Amino acid sequence: MAKVSLVFGVLLAILGLGFYFGTGSHYPTSLIPLWFGLALGVFGFLAISPSEKRRKLFMHINVTIGVIGFFGAAIRAIMVYGNARSAGEDPNYIAISAQAAMALLMLIYVLLCVRSFMEARRKRAE
Repeated sequence: MAKVSLVFGVLLAILGLGFYFGTGSHYPTSLIPLWFGLALGVFGFLAISPSEKRRKLFMHINVTIGVIGFFGAAIRAIMVYGNARSAGEDPNYIAISAQAAMALLMLIYVLLCVRSFMEARRKRAE
């Protein structure tokens, strides 16, 4: 699972940098996926360890980052859309799509981690 963390870290970094430079945005908030990706990458790299305790610790930290990232991005996307619609304005669909993409990536990552944790627990029980 540590290698999967590295992959998702790279995907989030690409997402953040892509929306930052691709849209010409100069708002630092468009780089939020990059920071989450860096965090996943650092802890994913630290989880590549022969020590089971160390691996478990860093993977649990990564799942926590994933859950926070999912809820933060999903709630923010819904709020931005709702606030714009209630004000009678056109929502910023680029920002909403970036937040939704981050939420989707984080949800997939968390589900993969939970599945991996359940499989590891079953193997230990055998």
